[in-house]
Amino acid sequence: MSAAMTVREDAARSVAFWGAVACAITSIAYVLGQLLEWQGLLGSAGGPESASTPLGIAVLLTPSLLLGSSFLVLMAALHRLAPAEARVFSQVALAFATIYATLISMVYFVQLTLVGPRLASGDTAGIEYLFFVPYRSFLFAVDLLGYSFMCIATLFAAFALPAIRGAGAARLFLLLNGALTPFLLFQMYEPRLIWIAALWGLTFPAAAIALARMFRRPLPV
Repeated sequence: MSAAMTVREDAARSVAFWGAVACAITSIAYVLGQLLEWQGLLGSAGGPESASTPLGIAVLLTPSLLLGSSFLVLMAALHRLAPAEARVFSQVALAFATIYATLISMVYFVQLTLVGPRLASGDTAGIEYLFFVPYRSFLFAVDLLGYSFMCIATLFAAFALPAIRGAGAARLFLLLNGALTPFLLFQMYEPRLIWIAALWGLTFPAAAIALARMFRRPLPV
């Protein structure tokens, strides 16, 4: 391997590491915020079916917005580092990650910059269709679709990992996260699926942490 190629691989590994770290931090921040929300500590009525207050929107959706970009960066770096024979899987993962990031970034940016401030001021006339109400709103359905695509991305990413120490644990958590896809996708029909889909709060941070630990180590020549 040439020196130039080694530098490029080191750069990609560094991007993958920091992308995974960012995914771990933002996903854990979201999970902690969601626990507070479900307990009614952010001003809502509590539980998974209550609409958020402006405080809840800010606490929950700020890390969620950052997670979208972090995950996209991670998948792009993983595609660069994937073995040649596995790059079809990493490319599919990157494609689904791109759709996920686009959908949820639109939803969360609208909530943070338009809906939240208008709710706080009490001026909500004309934007009712943009409210983010669990199981009863357009944008909530878009959000579920986005996270379904994210889980599909992790499923394909599991088959694209380079053969290095730590890949086994990362692959396991990526596969477990991917297995949650139907429980996210069909929640609009059956809201009780949230109690299985909520395992995302364990599988995704665990996958991100495992990937960060994996990419801390040099890749084999």
